[in-house]
Amino acid sequence: MHFSIPETEVRSGENGSTYVAYNIHVNGVLHCRVRYSQLLGLHEQIKKEYGNNLVPAFPPKKIFTLTPADVEQRREQLEKYMQAVRQDPMLGASEMFNSFLRKAQQETQQIPTEEVCLEIYLSNGQKVKVNILTSDQTEDVLEAVASKLDLPDDLVGYFSLFLVREGMDGGLTFVRKLQEFELPYVSVTSLRSSEFHIMLRKSYWDTAYDSDVMDNRVGLNLLYAQTVSDIDGGWILVNKDQHRQLKSLQEKGSKKEFILLGQTLKYFGYIKFDPCVTDFPEKGCHVIVSAGNNELNFQVKLPNEQMKEGSFKVTRMRCWRVTSSQVPVANGTSSPTPAPCSSAKCEVKLELAFEYLMSKDRLQWVTITSPQAIMMSICLQSMVDELMVKKSGGSIKKMLRKRHNGSLHRSESQQAVKSPPLLDSPDPNRDQIVKLSTKLSSVSLRGISASNSANDISGNDFHGNYAFEGIGDDDL
Repeated sequence: MHFSIPETEVRSGENGSTYVAYNIHVNGVLHCRVRYSQLLGLHEQIKKEYGNNLVPAFPPKKIFTLTPADVEQRREQLEKYMQAVRQDPMLGASEMFNSFLRKAQQETQQIPTEEVCLEIYLSNGQKVKVNILTSDQTEDVLEAVASKLDLPDDLVGYFSLFLVREGMDGGLTFVRKLQEFELPYVSVTSLRSSEFHIMLRKSYWDTAYDSDVMDNRVGLNLLYAQTVSDIDGGWILVNKDQHRQLKSLQEKGSKKEFILLGQTLKYFGYIKFDPCVTDFPEKGCHVIVSAGNNELNFQVKLPNEQMKEGSFKVTRMRCWRVTSSQVPVANGTSSPTPAPCSSAKCEVKLELAFEYLMSKDRLQWVTITSPQAIMMSICLQSMVDELMVKKSGGSIKKMLRKRHNGSLHRSESQQAVKSPPLLDSPDPNRDQIVKLSTKLSSVSLRGISASNSANDISGNDFHGNYAFEGIGDDDL
């Protein structure tokens, strides 16, 4: 998740006095408004629990009334503080920090705690209605859905709740995976639009784990519905012969065989993102990005209208980061002569940049400009999680169960993430990149530095379908 405090507000208190509110945004959307005193209280609690050495510096109190310059300075300092806490694997995953954000979210949206009925969408469009409290966190809602569907406890961790937006054509845009610091009911209702829904979808990438889920009737039905939806939506490519086979299996009610055939199809299990812009192989290229099979797949439209395709393997990414900026807009479009955001309407510009091993000893940054940059980052992180667990001989089933039980909180929500070390490549911006937790970064993926030159790629090798490839599964 990308945390920022892009703005402040002067608001009135209960006794008629005014105070400065700091607007905390997550992924460019307002999450909550908090006062300096609230954040100071959180800081004191964290410091008491974890000690001074682990807790980042907090902006000091001021004796005199703050000037506009003082407010701006404090805003920047509080933003850095919130980012530092969230990026720390221990502090960012702590119940103390997450409960503070949940409470602040509920207070900001002024939604009282009460029983409500929340609709959760399945991949086939079916709705599951669950009775919850408005103050229930993401894990509570996920468990309520699983209980309503009769999904066994040991399979709950294989699924997650996603915030999606439904377009006019029925297509889905994945906004983000709901996190432990938010209240699903508040998150979706605060958007005040019927376009947004909460959807249940599998949360792992390796298709080998489909067999664990398919052994259960409910799990099988969920995977079947997702596969059918991805095919109907054009996320999975199917030729005429394959379509005929799939239709035959559907008519027979052979759901497991349908999924097994689906696993052999191109882009099975991928998440497809909305069209966006990239600087690879050259600046200003329009691209459709898909995430799956331990890679980001690019379908690029070059300036000469030629279409090219290729894949960036996560095992060849040295690191990645997400950045946001405020972009002034005029009359609904970006202004050619931007005015300061303080005097003009602004929109948030999100970018995902990753450093990629193009060839032996040559790293290059690739940037994607997309409102879904955070979701792309989360996908990359979860792929790394699975690869590291697999490489260390661990069990993905245990990892998912631990995640479900709340005992394993990874840094998938970090603003910037570092994957397994590849090569030393000094970069002036490297200080923005946060390492994975020590526990997982100690696990290396072999085959990187000893890359076969025949598999190396460069910007000049982008020659159409699968023109550039990273390390295959056999190299892991």
